[in-house]
Amino acid sequence: MKTVSVFNNKGGVGKTTLTYHMAHALAAKGKKILIFDLDPQCNITSLAVPQEWLLGVWEKEDPYIEDFKHTREKDETSFKKMNRNTRTIHYLLTPTQEGTADLDVLPPPVELAKNLHLIPGRLTMHLYEDKISSRWSDVYQGDPLAIRTITRIRELAEQYAELYGYDFVIMDTSPSLGALNKVIISTTDGFLIPCAPDMFSLYGIRNLGNALGVWQKQFRTIYQLLSEEKRKQFPERFVSLLGFTIYNAKKYTGNSPWDLAKAHYNYAMRIPSAIIENIPLEVRGHIDEAVMAQPIGQTSIMHTHNTLTGMSQKYHLPMWDVPNFPYLSDDASTVIANKSVYEATYEKYVTFCEDLLSRISSLD
Repeated sequence: MKTVSVFNNKGGVGKTTLTYHMAHALAAKGKKILIFDLDPQCNITSLAVPQEWLLGVWEKEDPYIEDFKHTREKDETSFKKMNRNTRTIHYLLTPTQEGTADLDVLPPPVELAKNLHLIPGRLTMHLYEDKISSRWSDVYQGDPLAIRTITRIRELAEQYAELYGYDFVIMDTSPSLGALNKVIISTTDGFLIPCAPDMFSLYGIRNLGNALGVWQKQFRTIYQLLSEEKRKQFPERFVSLLGFTIYNAKKYTGNSPWDLAKAHYNYAMRIPSAIIENIPLEVRGHIDEAVMAQPIGQTSIMHTHNTLTGMSQKYHLPMWDVPNFPYLSDDASTVIANKSVYEATYEKYVTFCEDLLSRISSLD
């Protein structure tokens, strides 16, 4: 099993749409996938499941989020029943947040499609980030609870993978460079950066590079200070960059080799050098610079899908499956008229994923 995080320091680049469709395409090609929604805004959860269902999940969890230990001890039968149904990632992390015993049984994920499952997000994830921040300095002293707080997300990924046989656990993240993403990104095996062709993505890469340099030094220090037994709770090595992709860019046919407007193309062409200049060599050196300089999947998913993503979100389906949904109501005529356009997106994401899988193989 490999853990993969998707991150950009700039919001609005289509990260959630990319993650959702990437996961569906990998699953359709036979890989078994679990998504952890670790973005406190819960965007991929709202894209994947109906809001009414999610509200029901959150409401049942509310007393546990407020006081997990007390609620559990008050009614052990109800607690066991809770864990027979899908629970959010914050619910799973709350025992660690409180410093109480972890769950004896892992609640099942929600099934989005064959081979694809989700652990939903929750708006209260900032509470876990607060604990990461307050306990961070204690990690250097080898404090067991602090170490558990830092490594619990990865441990959950490993536990679910062992139980369900996942090939990949994909971590969806927020645009923040705060404590939560420091832990998520640093303890995953690989990560990728979706970029818009603009100056904000260039500066986002610069910010991320600076952060990765600091995080790498912190984790290296932690590894040196901890005993061999405690060190085993962390991954064997620091995270590796899998590459970048230009995403959600407007198509201008014939204007440039990547069919982008001239200004956008000029920014897009500066992204590889920004990565080489700012991302530490230890993080990107496992992939040849010539490969790293190319977007993952080349131009396969580079250009905007226009209104197709809106339909995808409305019906909680990947774009290529929307035309076959039997309850399209007023959207039926528009969708069916563009059926070939919807269905063509599948091969685009397959091309992207084939390149991604090739890069992931370099982690071995």
